[in-house]
Amino acid sequence: MKRKLFTPLSMGAMALALVMVACGKAPQLTRDNVDDVLAHMTLDEKINIVVGAGNETFTGYGNTKKLVPGAAGTTSPIPRLGIPPTALTDGPAGLRIDTLREGQSRRYYHTGFPIGTALASSWNQPLIYEVGEAIGNEAHEYGLDLIFGPGMNLHRDPLGGRNFEYYSEDPLLTGKMAAAFVRGIQSQHVGATLKHFAVNNQETNRKDVDVRIAQRPLRELYLKPFEIAVRESDPWSVMSAYNMINGQQCMESRDLLTTILRGDFGFRGFVVSDWAAPGWRDSGREIWAGNDLLAPGTAQQRQEIKAAIKDGTLSVAALDSCARRMLQFVARTERITPRTYSENPDLKAHAIKSREAAEEGIVLLENHDQTLPLAKETRRVGMFGVSSYNFISVGTGSGNVKTPHTVNLLEGFSHVGVETNADLAQTYQRIIRDTIAARAYDPLGYAAIPELTIDSAVIARSAQTDDVAIITIGRSCGEGADRLQQTEYLLSDVEHRLIAQVSRAFHAAQKRVVVVLNVSGVVEVASWRSLADAVVLSWLPGQEAGDAVCRVLTGKVCPSGRLTMTFPLRYEDCSTHDNFPYDYHGPKAIGNYPKIPRTPAIKNVHYVDYVEGMYVGYRYFDTFNRPVAYPFGFGLSYTTFAYSDAVCRAQADGNFALSVKVTNTGTCAGKEVVQVYAPVRALSHQLVAFDKTRMLQPGESETLSLTITQRDLACFDEVQNAWVLDAGDYTLEIGANARDARLKALIQVSAPLVVERVNGVLR
Repeated sequence: MKRKLFTPLSMGAMALALVMVACGKAPQLTRDNVDDVLAHMTLDEKINIVVGAGNETFTGYGNTKKLVPGAAGTTSPIPRLGIPPTALTDGPAGLRIDTLREGQSRRYYHTGFPIGTALASSWNQPLIYEVGEAIGNEAHEYGLDLIFGPGMNLHRDPLGGRNFEYYSEDPLLTGKMAAAFVRGIQSQHVGATLKHFAVNNQETNRKDVDVRIAQRPLRELYLKPFEIAVRESDPWSVMSAYNMINGQQCMESRDLLTTILRGDFGFRGFVVSDWAAPGWRDSGREIWAGNDLLAPGTAQQRQEIKAAIKDGTLSVAALDSCARRMLQFVARTERITPRTYSENPDLKAHAIKSREAAEEGIVLLENHDQTLPLAKETRRVGMFGVSSYNFISVGTGSGNVKTPHTVNLLEGFSHVGVETNADLAQTYQRIIRDTIAARAYDPLGYAAIPELTIDSAVIARSAQTDDVAIITIGRSCGEGADRLQQTEYLLSDVEHRLIAQVSRAFHAAQKRVVVVLNVSGVVEVASWRSLADAVVLSWLPGQEAGDAVCRVLTGKVCPSGRLTMTFPLRYEDCSTHDNFPYDYHGPKAIGNYPKIPRTPAIKNVHYVDYVEGMYVGYRYFDTFNRPVAYPFGFGLSYTTFAYSDAVCRAQADGNFALSVKVTNTGTCAGKEVVQVYAPVRALSHQLVAFDKTRMLQPGESETLSLTITQRDLACFDEVQNAWVLDAGDYTLEIGANARDARLKALIQVSAPLVVERVNGVLR
């Protein structure tokens, strides 16, 4: 016998409702009559509005062709009530729609922006707003209504398959960046979607893995970014995640989607499911939980909801709540007042914004003896590595973007007036051309082309004729699988030999070697970085990649990017190492992949224990004083900065105002990121505030004003189900990264304080 969650409407009441619908004049949806329209909807119409209109494949066709070809999906129209369809698209790094349309010769291009990690490495919230604004504008001009982005799950482990879409291992930085991105998108009358809610930190068996986690890390690390973004940007939508949390399916969890998201966080928009094939979830329970839109939508889901209403496991009232939120969403869009979409966004202006964002996200990791910027006398460079000529601009999967072009380093150097070795270029380009010609089309993007073995004689000739060597190491990544330690974190034998041979030859000729990391995530650096004179981390920097990198290499741009995660010396040093599928070789978790039998249950596949608790990333490395390759927040510059005049004052609202003066003490213009850390219960410190200066000329100063709230200093108390500010002295560390404090300031809390109480659920 099925358990009844709610008491259904009596047959008499349902009959009366049907009579009212039949006799009354059907209203047409506006922004002011949602409840009236809901009252006139039939049961089938209510079900239709909460189930997507579907598509033919994971890549987004079918009904989307009628609105915006290649969009991820659409909502279901109800013409009788003036309810139009809406178009939904992927978009963390730019739109993902078709560039070609049937019967048309023109291409509908859209800008490829830097991946989420690269954007966050700028630590520049106004810049992230502008990127969101540009993406939102392109969505608006192409007639799209909702963007599935930003992705904002935490970098729990360096090998997370979709880390490239996400911002950081830190929840505050993640939440602030996501909020800025959302505000930018929604300034263009297009909705944004926070995803994937919540604790979606691995791709391996993503639809069926159970995350076992304690309340404090759940609240402080994995839910906090979403809480910040909800409260600071009022997103139109949140996407529920595939995974389970403590035995509850996220898409079916009322604790998560209603009690926490709407109750504790104050979320006012609608929840959309991640793309789930029939049979993976209980559609009735999803609606009961507060999952307002089941996407992409199938006839089976409609039947399941109707059956749940009939057998009493789902109430009409619960369905009405979801239908109302979907009507409110449709009414917010410009579909309600039909307009003509230009389909001609300003792609030139957006290309410039993409390049600027890429430049600010580039992190200078090593720079011995001022190797960079390249000397003005540099006339010709020898470029090694496939990615020098086939630069990877974006990731794969739903985070992929069909860019109009990708500027590689060959083009980038030509644009700044530096010659490149033509013989090397010809060798690499021939292999790249043949590889691309032989591979099958993949709408979700492509893996990186394997590195080539270059003859030592070729390297020796380059060392004699070229002024400097540039070696690019490339790593792509994408949806459906996590990165593997052996093949994606560690450099291959071919890559190690290339760095060693090039360095040996160029150093023998008294010339420098620069390594560019064109990577989607953290890679091992400790074993080879001493061979390079400079190391530049570009991430996957969008379509203007080559121009951005070469402008940094030649000094036209002073690097100001900072790491948003820790680079360990070895992967085994990470606190999550034993509880992550770093060596899993099972089926890729994308599309309609088969369920992996749960008998027996496989550790890190069917379940994963977050035994590290709060000790993730720098919270672990710094609390236990573990050596690292590069600390959280690290990044070098071509200039230097001095910090002074730190003043911290308590405010009437209980928060704290901090000011600090930053002066450019070097010889070129640059920007500095000021980071503020404070101790929190059982942690040496955590990020509590940050800001970035404007461009400061040599000798110029700027005083930054930062706010530190009581919640920033509070920890989650599992016994009280509350955020508690412990009594004591809080020494603020103000500096350039988590291990480089330049100044200190003191906050004193005389008595413990309950800052905010929440619901004790999802245990």
